[in-house]
Amino acid sequence: MELKYLATVKKIIETGNYQNAARALNYAQSTITFQMKQLESELGIQIFEKNGNKMELTQAGVGIIPIIDRILEATEELVCYHDGIEEMRGTLKVALPETLITYQMQPILKAFKEKAPKVKLSLQVRNCYAIQEQLVNGNIDIAIHYDVGKYPRSISVQNIRAYPLVLVASPIFDEEQRNFRDVAQNKSVCHIQNDPDALYLKIFHQYLKEKDIVLETELELWSIETIKQSVMSNLGIAYLPRFTVETELASGEIIELETEIRNNEITAIYAYNKNKWRSSAMNLFIQLIESMFQ
Repeated sequence: MELKYLATVKKIIETGNYQNAARALNYAQSTITFQMKQLESELGIQIFEKNGNKMELTQAGVGIIPIIDRILEATEELVCYHDGIEEMRGTLKVALPETLITYQMQPILKAFKEKAPKVKLSLQVRNCYAIQEQLVNGNIDIAIHYDVGKYPRSISVQNIRAYPLVLVASPIFDEEQRNFRDVAQNKSVCHIQNDPDALYLKIFHQYLKEKDIVLETELELWSIETIKQSVMSNLGIAYLPRFTVETELASGEIIELETEIRNNEITAIYAYNKNKWRSSAMNLFIQLIESMFQ
């Protein structure tokens, strides 16, 4: 049995189908098909079944995933040893949202690369719910995101820091539109946002619903920097973690609008599967997180 076939199984689960897995692994799609046929023949089971454009695990496929995970983890552990001494090698997979990787995690990423230059640091930028799902499914080693709810008991979760949120606008934003405290308003204001499923945006949308405040339009931009530039250009308002706009608030390029949002902060966490082997690279990354945010 080829170990790379087991890695291909995990990549199919991660990417959703043979075509995406082939693209990610730089294989021809026929190679993926061949590997899965060979593996299914050796094991005597069907691992995947097609559902539309997606390849889903069969019941037998679900049953063998924990075994595949143990084999791949043991292989990674062996690779990390040289002359009986563990070295920081291999790949560390970390997923985190755009706001944290852009404004909070850069010193940690820099320090990690300096201390573990032989480790391939694979970073995935996703929303918090997708990150949580990736960790539960075993597709990443460390999840860093805002707290969106409970994990299974197998997952270790540690708080990093609570971050306040802020509603911001341009200094030339219409003064008559700055009231976000009174109820029952129809405002000719554009709400500029990135991922509508972001936790902090759910908080803001719930607040607008409770206050019966209706905004005229929405503008969806998938970049916090672009959102800030658009706010400064007076294209609309935005609700963001305060740390993303600290510089602009201090310089007066952006102003804060008052609200009555009660739960006006979100807590960042890091999480990992405590039942999986922790490499020295993973331990280092966790140590850097803890030392940086003490």
